[in-house]
Order: sequence, then C-alpha cells, then structure tokens
Amino acid sequence: MKDAFGLPQSLLILGGTSEIALATARRLIVRRTRTVWLAGRPSAALEQAAEQLRGMGADARTVAFDALDCESHETALGKVFAEGDVDMVLLAFGVLGDQARDENEPVSAVRVAQTNYTGAVSAGLVCARALQTQGHGSLVVLSSVAGERARRSNFIYGSSKAGLDAFAQGLGDALHGTGVHVMVVRPGFVRTRMTAGLPQAPLATTPEAVATAVETGLRRRSETVWVPGALRLVMAALRHVPRPVFRRLPI
Repeated sequence: MKDAFGLPQSLLILGGTSEIALATARRLIVRRTRTVWLAGRPSAALEQAAEQLRGMGADARTVAFDALDCESHETALGKVFAEGDVDMVLLAFGVLGDQARDENEPVSAVRVAQTNYTGAVSAGLVCARALQTQGHGSLVVLSSVAGERARRSNFIYGSSKAGLDAFAQGLGDALHGTGVHVMVVRPGFVRTRMTAGLPQAPLATTPEAVATAVETGLRRRSETVWVPGALRLVMAALRHVPRPVFRRLPI
C-alpha cells in the first residue's frame, strides 16, 4: 500500500530500460518503494537495470513484455499482479521514430503508432483492470508536449502521443471514484539516449527532473503534470496560434 504521502511501496514499469522510468524508480526507492518490476524485452540492459536497483536495496525483478505483442499483455502482466498488489504502474515505453524515413516508409510510421498508442492502450487497459480489482493504485502515463499540437517536424510521433494522451485522460475519467488514480505526465524535450544528436529544444529537461515532477504529482494526486511547469503556458499559447502562422514558426 502507499504511504501517507501517496508514494508506492511496489512499482511496475512498462518499458523497463527507459531512462525516465529508471530515474523515477531510483527516486522512489530512496523514499519508500521496495519492490520494482521491470517489464521489457529480455536483454542485458534490462538485467543491468534490475541489478542497479537491487544495489539500492530494492527487490527488483524482470518480466518479459513486448509492447507490440498485445495478445501477450494479459498473460505477461498478469504474472506480476498475481505476485501481490502493485501500488503504481509507470507506462514509459515508446519510440521517437525518424520523421523523414517514416514519411517515406509507412510500415515504419505504423510501428511508431502501434508502439506509442496501440500497445499503450492494450497494456494500459490490462493494468487499469488489475488496479481496479485490487481497489487501489496509480497509473502514471508518460505522454509528451508533442501531443498537444502536431508539428511538421515530428507529426507522426506527435500524433501517436496525442492519441495516448487522450486515451489516458479518458481512462482517468472512467476510473474516477474506483480508488485508482491516473496521472498524465507531459515532458518537453528530455535529454536521453533517444534524443541524442537532436537539436536541443527550449526548456529542455532531464530524466531526474521528470522523476521529481512525478513524485510531486503523486503526493498531490495530480491528474496532469507538465515538465517543466512553464510548458503549460507555452503550449496554451501555441495551441491557439493560427495555422498559417504556426507553419512558419521555427519549431
């Protein structure tokens, strides 16, 4: 069960090698968390991540999980919930894709959409039902400001995150009053392996800053968290920029 501050004792990460997710796990382990499940494709990186968390004193375990294999989600994630209650699920998997390539290779574009949206819908619903059955827990979904308004430079990725964001908000409404809390996290540009080599955007942030925001959001039982917070105002303004003007912006 969560402590008096709303922080979890047990955590399931979907996307177990995500830098943001692991930064969040480390922060929560220091505070309260004792059991961490890392769900992802079996790899040396997944095992190394688990070993690092064990070194911090957590009971870290791995479970084979493939976002694209939706038919396996109930079985794979059911194994975790069969071991005991899960206080928090962090949905952190996703791919950025390559906009130029994906525009010319529809199959690649579909893979971005299937990973970021379809896989998340499947896994999110499986976990939501399990959390509802146990009567408590938080589902934290890593969205992106890219989903607020599609930009020419990354509209395939942005559209997939827009779908994920809308799904998570609707799921939060559906679960309201059940004891399950859904929190959508909207980071801006995060400096990670996934964004290495890309031009750094204004208000860039770090995995550790996102982890701090997640902890604060859990304590407050927030429904939406922006990282950094200033992006809320920036995106509110950009959302209303006329389309002909928006097209000419250097974003």
